[in-house]
Amino acid sequence: MTFITCSNNRCVLSRILQLLTAVLLTGFISSAYAEKGVSFDDPWENVNRSIFGFNEWIDTYALKPAAKGYDTVTPKPVQQLVSNFFSNLGEIRNAANSLLQLKIGDTLTAVGRFGINSTIGMLGMLDVASPLGIEKRYQDFGLTLAHWNVPSGPFVVVPLLGPRTVRSGVGIFPDSLISPRQMVEPESDRLLTLGLDIVNTRAALLSAEDLIVGDRYSFIRDAYLQRRNYIITGELPDDDF
Repeated sequence: MTFITCSNNRCVLSRILQLLTAVLLTGFISSAYAEKGVSFDDPWENVNRSIFGFNEWIDTYALKPAAKGYDTVTPKPVQQLVSNFFSNLGEIRNAANSLLQLKIGDTLTAVGRFGINSTIGMLGMLDVASPLGIEKRYQDFGLTLAHWNVPSGPFVVVPLLGPRTVRSGVGIFPDSLISPRQMVEPESDRLLTLGLDIVNTRAALLSAEDLIVGDRYSFIRDAYLQRRNYIITGELPDDDF
């Protein structure tokens, strides 16, 4: 497994232009909606439900069976090591977005966690930083846009990726550009790491399915939006959901 970096100036410029286009597009589409927090509007519900149904079909016949098989043959401690490894890679995203928000303390925290867990923590498989009092502070580009008051836009279900708002959906692209996974070559190894991350995450959610009651689409939509709004504003929902 080898690693490559994009040193071509034209490549870097292209990515910067793509990022700026994504930001402008978010602001344009979302201009009619409330700033900072998350809009709970779902004007595209009919389309969203169709995409949700497609995602559920993929999950039922492909992802969930794979997750169950993985959960059966993989001991829980090993699954935790895998989760820690990919969580540690996410510290690069956390650091970059904290810096974009001018949160220097959070940036240093993410960099420190990545450095400690990547060395003492055996390439991130052990979370050594948390017992030392260096707690993880999650960030992504959607949260960066929220920090700078880019409106959230309505709820949207993305094929294969699931629930999002327009703002957080656009944020997927720049976050993917800084993911260490993009530097893995050959492509087969990159897809292998992606698949392992997805299946391991899905296996961790198997027990949580018992919490879903009523209409599955509405439950998952409301859970996502309320959690997202809490991350951004720190405000708990009015109901007991």
